[in-house]
Amino acid sequence: MSAISDHAVPRFPHGVRFREDKARSAFILVAPERIFQADEVSIEILKRIDGKTHFADILAQLAEVFTAELSVIRPDVESFLLDLQGKQRVEL
Repeated sequence: MSAISDHAVPRFPHGVRFREDKARSAFILVAPERIFQADEVSIEILKRIDGKTHFADILAQLAEVFTAELSVIRPDVESFLLDLQGKQRVEL
């Protein structure tokens, strides 16, 4: 069984924002007293967190972008989101 339900709707909690930082020429996840500079894969995941899109739909979009099987990418995406949830950067 998967750790994140297909029906979960990831969102950023109050005070956490994902945005492009033009000064750094990079995308960053900004939280109180923290800045996380996202790599290429993280950017693709974080761009899809809008508080409306279900996890299953996010996975389907990522599978298309990376031309990968859902079963291959799901564990990595789950791990990434669960790690951010543990750091209170994402709510599931």
